[in-house]
Amino acid sequence: MLVLIDLLGTLAFAISGASKAIYYKLDWLGLLVMAIVTGVGGGITRDLLLGSTPPLALQNPNYIMVCIAGAFLTLVVEKRFRFFMKFVLIIDALGLGFFTAVGASKAAQMESGALAIVLLAMITAAGGGLIRDILVSEIPQVLRSDFYATAALLGGLLFLGLQNTTFSFSTQILITTFFTFIIRLIAIRQKFNLPKTG
Repeated sequence: MLVLIDLLGTLAFAISGASKAIYYKLDWLGLLVMAIVTGVGGGITRDLLLGSTPPLALQNPNYIMVCIAGAFLTLVVEKRFRFFMKFVLIIDALGLGFFTAVGASKAAQMESGALAIVLLAMITAAGGGLIRDILVSEIPQVLRSDFYATAALLGGLLFLGLQNTTFSFSTQILITTFFTFIIRLIAIRQKFNLPKTG
């Protein structure tokens, strides 16, 4: 189940990356690059930090294929539906939930400490978006926007707490995914933000 959730998160973030490429009117290569780095960037970073090399996304070709499929799906759908950009926000929130759960669970499987579990949940969830925004010269959303990394942080903390329950590992992953997704959607709807520095 973990691989399935990881692939779903990859697809969600690939769509997010591709939509950013379309917004900036990049060419098809730019579209593919944005989809791939957003889709697998966080997971690759997580695997490298865990010492799991080569990263899973570079071992299993399905990850890159899912990113490519997400890129062209976005290209086709974006031109036909005006509400697509709002849909991307929901997809991105879902991807955040998926990757928070995957990052935390993989860290736990490697018997990492509590701090590492929470940090790797955040890095997996926000890493791809960070790379995406840097490539188009934006201040990364994770550093300025409504409870993006904060939602992943809270999801990581929840997963950590669930380790002390009788819930199965799969159930812990599903609860973490759903919780992070809902927190992110609430933050978008209510326009929650952390206090600014100035």
